[in-house]
Amino acid sequence: MKKILVTGCNGQLGRAIQQVYKDEVEFILTDVIEGDNIKPLNITNLDEVLLFVRDNRPDVIINCAAATNVDGCEKDWDFAFKLNAIGPRNLAIAANEIDAKLIHVSTDYVFPGNAEEPINEFQTPGPISAYGKTKYEGERFVQQFADKYFIVRTAWLYGDGKNFVKTMLKLAETHDEVSVVCDQLGSPTSAIELARMIYYIEATENYGIFHGTCEGDTNWADFTEEIFRIKGVSCKVNHVTSEEYKKMNPASADRPHYSILDNYMLRLTTNYKMADWKDALEEYLSE
Repeated sequence: MKKILVTGCNGQLGRAIQQVYKDEVEFILTDVIEGDNIKPLNITNLDEVLLFVRDNRPDVIINCAAATNVDGCEKDWDFAFKLNAIGPRNLAIAANEIDAKLIHVSTDYVFPGNAEEPINEFQTPGPISAYGKTKYEGERFVQQFADKYFIVRTAWLYGDGKNFVKTMLKLAETHDEVSVVCDQLGSPTSAIELARMIYYIEATENYGIFHGTCEGDTNWADFTEEIFRIKGVSCKVNHVTSEEYKKMNPASADRPHYSILDNYMLRLTTNYKMADWKDALEEYLSE
């Protein structure tokens, strides 16, 4: 049976990966905190990673571990760099040593967010935030040290765990109206949909960089209205600009204004297609 090592297994994508693969593989589940069938692994420590990988010898490593708190990355660059860049480097070195495939999950934040049309895999990154810069360095390390790698960039991810969808529904319980940014564009992507895409490409040798987001696009305010519509929530959504939101929350880091990724490589080299974002949201909220 194929052995798959999942880092960050308690996160939204890590849980979705387990749900999609189910009993088809032998999982080696790791996270920073030990739990039932979960082994602790500090991916920022090369010696620890090498020892762990040598002992367990997975066929595939799926790296879901990351420092994803955008504002927190601005405050602690070293922590973000260790987890988002050094960690992937260590996993790439270890994967190469045992000839394992490495699937590394990255982000739209590697781009500056000022595009005017969907961004494909071959457009030049130019991150503007600490989160984006450290994630981009992680990509570069993977390309430098791994032979069999998939880099999967995604955006606006939500799933089993703390996420935007749950935050909006929680706010609606105690507020008659919420203010949400309307001038940032992207493609809401369910963790299950991304896990299905990873499941598909992992079985191939079609290595390289892939964008993996649900089809279609929207803005955060319209996304919120769709969440409320599906759930029958009567809460008014006030559309505000990023500048207006920044005045209300001055400590927040700048977010990309344009995060629409084009799944060009997926479309060009496979027959696989991600679900429409509205359909994926319906599925998520029905569960």
